[in-house]
This record gives sequence, C-alpha cells and structure tokens, in this order.
Amino acid sequence: MPDQTPTPPSPATPPPPTAPKGPTINIGEEYGTAKKNLPPVKIVLIAVGAVLLVVLVASFLKRAKPQGGGSLDNVVAVEVPGQTTTMVALTFTLRNSSDKAFYVRTIGASVNTNNGEVKADAVSSVDFDRYFQAFPALKAGAQQALAPEGEVPPNQSVTRTILVGFPIAIDAFNQRKSVGVVIWPYNETVPVVLTK
Repeated sequence: MPDQTPTPPSPATPPPPTAPKGPTINIGEEYGTAKKNLPPVKIVLIAVGAVLLVVLVASFLKRAKPQGGGSLDNVVAVEVPGQTTTMVALTFTLRNSSDKAFYVRTIGASVNTNNGEVKADAVSSVDFDRYFQAFPALKAGAQQALAPEGEVPPNQSVTRTILVGFPIAIDAFNQRKSVGVVIWPYNETVPVVLTK
C-alpha cells in the first residue's frame, strides 16, 4: 500500500461576521423626495420673487402708450329739433409724438353724463357743409375735418374738427361731467383720448 501522507489539519474556519449594532440604513427614509432633491424653500422663494420683479418692471416699461396727445380746444353743441339728439362740433389739436406717421383708423367721441357714458362715431367729413347749413352755430371755431385715413406727420400737430350726434337731450349734454374725442390709429392698441 502506498504511503499515505497525512492531510494537514484545516485551519479553523473563522466565525461568521457579526452585524454591527444599531441600524445602518434607515429603510423608511426615501432619497427620491423633494426634501432631498430640491433646494431649500427660502432660496426658491427668493428666486421666484426676483423673477416676478423683473417681469413687473419689464411690463411697466413696455406697456402700450398712445402714439400722440393733444387737447380739446372748442366744444359747440346744438339741439336737433323734434329729436332727443344733440349735434356737437369738437375742435381739437392732435400732436404726433412719435417718429412715425400717425394714420387715423376711426374717430369718435364720448360724453360722460349723470346717466353714464354715451359714445358716438364722427359723421363723415363729406357731410360737414350740410350740417353747417342746417346748424350754423356749429361752424363757430370749426376747423378742417379730420377724416379716417388722415395722416399726421411725425413730430407734428394739427388742429381739426369732428361732428358727432349724441342720442341725448341738450340739457343732459350741458350738465355733462366730461366730453372727449377718441382717435384710433392704425397698428396701435391704445387710442388717443382728448377730454375736456
């Protein structure tokens, strides 16, 4: 029989490692929550406030403004006999304060009475002579008509007149709070309003 070599004794197997005392991972705490992923609330509120401030300042500076201005110089009113209508001649000075031409799209007027605001469109400039013949008092202080499609050159001013028929009695017009001319230019979102 062959010689048997004795097998060396196997080293003692180390004991299994013991778990450290206490919890190592809090399974109840999730790392995908807002508390772990987002910045602190104070920083978020400061950033939102700064963005709102910039938006408010920009909207204030870029707000729509009328392209022109002016003044309402003369108001002459007459009663239309047999009707509850007042014909009014409004003479005004219109200034174009921009660097581009002011083209008139529509013209109207409004009167603020004790019963509220009444609006009316201007009569056609072609009919001025007819109205002046029927109501000569309207011609006092009247100037050339401002018609739709009319132009006011850049940085210039013009004095013009419009005629308007308000569906109110002359007494209500005379006791008005205010009267104004409303001129809507092309390519603008804000009209030019001249009141007196």
